[in-house]
Amino acid sequence: MIALGLASILSLAPALAQAQETITVWFTKGFYKSEDDALFAAVDKFQKKTGIKVDISLYSTEDCVTKSVGAVEAGTPPDLGFCTTYDFRTTGKWAYEGRLEDLSDIVNPMKSAFVPDALATTWLYNDKLKKKSYFAMPIQRQTIHINYWRDMLTDAGFKESDIPTDWSGYWNFWCDKVQPALRAKGQRIYAIGHPLGIEASDTFYSFLMVASAYNAQVVDEDGKIVLDQPKNRAAMIEALTFYTSINAKSCTPPSSLSWKDPDNNNAFHTKQTVMTHNATISIAAKWLDDSNNAALTPEQRANAKENYEKKIATTKWPNRPDGSVIPNLAATKTAVVFADARNKAKGKEFLAFLMQEENLRPFVEGSLGRWYPVTVESTKSPFWNAGDPHRAVVHRQFSEGTVPFQFVYNFRFTQVNAENAWARAMQRVMQDKVSPDVAVDEMIKRIKEIAG
Repeated sequence: MIALGLASILSLAPALAQAQETITVWFTKGFYKSEDDALFAAVDKFQKKTGIKVDISLYSTEDCVTKSVGAVEAGTPPDLGFCTTYDFRTTGKWAYEGRLEDLSDIVNPMKSAFVPDALATTWLYNDKLKKKSYFAMPIQRQTIHINYWRDMLTDAGFKESDIPTDWSGYWNFWCDKVQPALRAKGQRIYAIGHPLGIEASDTFYSFLMVASAYNAQVVDEDGKIVLDQPKNRAAMIEALTFYTSINAKSCTPPSSLSWKDPDNNNAFHTKQTVMTHNATISIAAKWLDDSNNAALTPEQRANAKENYEKKIATTKWPNRPDGSVIPNLAATKTAVVFADARNKAKGKEFLAFLMQEENLRPFVEGSLGRWYPVTVESTKSPFWNAGDPHRAVVHRQFSEGTVPFQFVYNFRFTQVNAENAWARAMQRVMQDKVSPDVAVDEMIKRIKEIAG
């Protein structure tokens, strides 16, 4: 009798195991082990608390979004997705098409916890429901900075105090003074790592910062394209002329015309370039990560520590050509629950759990400053306020206020970014030798076809 009972229980074990509730989650793989460790810790806590199994997969930045797009089109999306280019590429489009679950029931109870700028970017329009709501969750933020090597600047015979703050003086300093000085010493160095590749989001991030510097307005707050207005068209021609001039002056490596996102980082790390602009502080954070990497030798860790603490500078951009301060262009990284997901209710439950301060903060801070918080409480963390030379710049930029990308006002700009209409205009000038005004007119035409 006992044996029969035991046999019956054992025979049921596989069925019980299969009956355990499971959710499928897709995330972008972190740049650093600490990011992924913090995520896995939150997953483990959630599983122990709820008994729900989290089947989590991590993908590279590009694979994450392309795999998600394919799954959505096939009607087989994960329950929860967080890819760090969703905001640039897909979130607004999916919301418009009714592909996303309304997350207001999670957002509204914690609304006061969010930085307002971050939350505003997830208030999206659903054309099926004919309404706006919170169809995405803000997770972390980014804005753009400049990094340079202090020791290379010194080797060129200059001090940090020599760097101008006005627009023309700033860029001419690097191209016309620093680069020739290093070349005179026999070093085949380029002053600026200047992203120009069509496949790089760094290219359109940097270019749109330059467009903002020249006061080129692309859309209004109602999402209407205003780039074709004479003053905006003229400003965009100036921006494109300037942006491509760095290549024309041979002030950036020839390979930058085909760079992908990691390439400006790599050129900087290997000291092929003195300075670069980058949409996170991943450049500095790489050396911080190396300084704590037990797999490296003590000498390598010491060198990484010196690079992070002394040799690499993180700064803001110079003033606009008109002398005013450029607003900080910021993006908010979004998580979504898919309308066609198999277990979307539990996907929302896990997302709500992840958004608790004790879970979200370690995940964001695990990026070593690469991403900035979306909650007010996390912005007050010692992580951002204890005097770290790189994070202090990021914290100050966000504290001063930010402006959003065009896709916040018109979701179709996610497609403009996916095609990288900005970089294609650059390539027309640099490769095909058309004039900037012709390239801008072609750009405007294509933007209106996509987003008009």
